[in-house]
Amino acid sequence: METGVVIVAAGMSSRMGEFKPMLNIGSISIAQRVIATFKQTGVERIAVVTGYNADLLEHHLARCGVVFLRNDRYYATHMFDSALIGLRYMADKCHRVLFTPVDIPLFTAETVLKLLNAGADLACPVCDGRRGHPILMSRQVVQKVLADSGENGMAGALRRCGVPMMEVVVKDPGVLHDADTPEDYRALLEYHNSQLIRPEAEVTLSKEKPFFDARTAMLLQLIDETSSVRKACQRMQLSYTSGWNTLNATEEQLGYPLVERCQGGPGGGKSVLTRQGRILLDRYSRFRADVKAAADRLFDAYFSDIL
Repeated sequence: METGVVIVAAGMSSRMGEFKPMLNIGSISIAQRVIATFKQTGVERIAVVTGYNADLLEHHLARCGVVFLRNDRYYATHMFDSALIGLRYMADKCHRVLFTPVDIPLFTAETVLKLLNAGADLACPVCDGRRGHPILMSRQVVQKVLADSGENGMAGALRRCGVPMMEVVVKDPGVLHDADTPEDYRALLEYHNSQLIRPEAEVTLSKEKPFFDARTAMLLQLIDETSSVRKACQRMQLSYTSGWNTLNATEEQLGYPLVERCQGGPGGGKSVLTRQGRILLDRYSRFRADVKAAADRLFDAYFSDIL
């Protein structure tokens, strides 16, 4: 069951006075922290909805392996509108979606796993009797939210969806701590801990030189979704020239084409994955997931008693 993540980071941070997603929590930014926690659980399909300071934030997160979606009307819309952009993107790709605003950065990977293992169509973490984030929605709930009027935002849409909210009790105050104001941010810094210690196992395929990694796989995945190399590059903050250079270098090492280029026509040209490209992407994705799972098991065996 594939899980997607939608992180909303389109707002103007007006109450904070500084751009919240790029404020530091420890040695990494708030946005990087949220992404890293989700990735710690093995979730890979992550979309960040940007708006205010979009170019700056997307450049900041360009190496994090996420998809960027834009709310170009961030200045005239609400967080719910940005959430819809992300949920609409995930609706036909995932069986369930985790949703959170970017400014709640200190929930733990353990909390995310509890939500994923709860077996609910709709669930949220509860700490000290208060509901927090992230929120888990099944595809059924996502479709109901997408069809909702939006009155009273996400909370109103979830109340009207007809699916009861499962409250997953956790001992994780991080689900409640946001960063709306400078006072909130100071509280976050005080609460900050070292929960992100984890193994980072990445898989790179090499021949004479390295030629295929997670970033190349994401490029292929996005080409498959958009039928466009240009759009795929835009969604991952990669220049069009660099995207084609990556494809050409990879194909040279493999000895076969990954992308079929279809020229022009009334509707414009498009690019599609070849059969070999689809097979490579599928097997690399499954191999990478197995390697990361093995790394997690070995990490627990070697370090759980001292970290």
